[in-house]
Amino acid sequence: MGRRWGFLIGLVGAVWLLGSGRGGQQPPETAAQRCFCQVSGYLDDCTCDVETIDRFNNYRLFPRLQKLLESDYFRYYKVNLKRPCPFWNDINQCGRRDCAVKPCQSDEVPDGIKSASYKYSEVANNLIEECEQAERLGAVDESLSEETQKAVLQWTKHDDSSDSFCEADDIQSPDAEYVDLLLNPERYTGYKGPDAWKIWNVIYEENCFKPQTIKRPLNPLASSQENTFYSWLEGLCVEKRAFYRLISGLHASINVHLSARYLLQETWLEKKWGHNITEFQQRFDGILTEGEGPRRLKNLYFLYLIELRALSKVVPFFERPDFQLFTGNKVQDAENKMLLLEILHEIKSFPLHFDENSFFAGDKKEANKLKEDFRLHFRNISRIMDCVGCFKCRLWGKLQIQGLGTALKILFSEKLIANMPESGPSYEFHLTRQEIVSLFNAFGRISTSVKELENFRNLLQNIH
Repeated sequence: MGRRWGFLIGLVGAVWLLGSGRGGQQPPETAAQRCFCQVSGYLDDCTCDVETIDRFNNYRLFPRLQKLLESDYFRYYKVNLKRPCPFWNDINQCGRRDCAVKPCQSDEVPDGIKSASYKYSEVANNLIEECEQAERLGAVDESLSEETQKAVLQWTKHDDSSDSFCEADDIQSPDAEYVDLLLNPERYTGYKGPDAWKIWNVIYEENCFKPQTIKRPLNPLASSQENTFYSWLEGLCVEKRAFYRLISGLHASINVHLSARYLLQETWLEKKWGHNITEFQQRFDGILTEGEGPRRLKNLYFLYLIELRALSKVVPFFERPDFQLFTGNKVQDAENKMLLLEILHEIKSFPLHFDENSFFAGDKKEANKLKEDFRLHFRNISRIMDCVGCFKCRLWGKLQIQGLGTALKILFSEKLIANMPESGPSYEFHLTRQEIVSLFNAFGRISTSVKELENFRNLLQNIH
């Protein structure tokens, strides 16, 4: 009897040792597992899984999307980086060379883009010279033709409409300049510390429907014992929860870019940029971030699904014969429109699109109030981008916020898109060139983040 009990005790002890990793058989957890073990399977509030997104993005979408974004129409973005911060005056400008933005010289931007910053067809471009002065003055010149007067009034009405989720730059301002996005890539600039933290803190604390008594995890002002944030978040309606996850996903995507294009080495001859594994771990490792890192990455995938859904919804706008990616080069413009439509139809074929029908589906009066709050909070975040002290960070922040705002505008304009005329100007639903360029470049940034996650998984596979 004693032998039998001894055998059972020994067996239980061996199983415990193996289960706890002390038996020498179970390998230690890798850095890749700590970052990505929770970033798999189905996403919260969605019917889509991470693995499906990875396969679709990395192998079917990413290569073609990058080719499109290298074209002239999408690489030149007009932006005003000199707008004053509307919220505080003590902005410490980043003095590092990598924070600077090099604007384009006038002769570097295709004439078709300069003369038609937001009109699409060749016919519309022929009207631009007589329209532009009237638009700048905010009035319609009576000497213009009746058709042109109507177009100016309709476009002005659109620009002043309440469907915009962003406070757009005045691209007619003398301070607005074209920037070549390929020559000013988003990457680590050295902009960090209290100034950078202040931007994100204001975004989260004052614009994500969060009471001041609830502190975000890892917030220096929060007690390490507090665990109320996620119980609060889960108690929110789906719209407000989605708002937080969109901002968190954008934050995560930006951090992936900074970790993937990090200044690894600098000599007087050259700079070497590449993947900084330590930086990535500090931002996303499950242990180093007390479980926050994997949550941030899941929110990045949520953001991907939202913008992917918007692109699938807006296909009819780009399919219209009158729409052109107008740069003045007819051959390239036609080829790029064909590539754009190929990408959009690929996106439309995605099998597990996010279902936005649950948004603002309750009482009509309450839904409209919530939608307006949603829009105003997002517009406020777009204004905060003018407070970023690093100009390159400000450039990419403004572009990505405008891109996400455009995606939200599309999702909330389904009926207007469905009722567009097959030809001629679309007055009820309209996208400016600025919105189009920011929409696709913002999605290109998220697509790049998802692709980079595959690279980091491989790099972290053998690190413990």
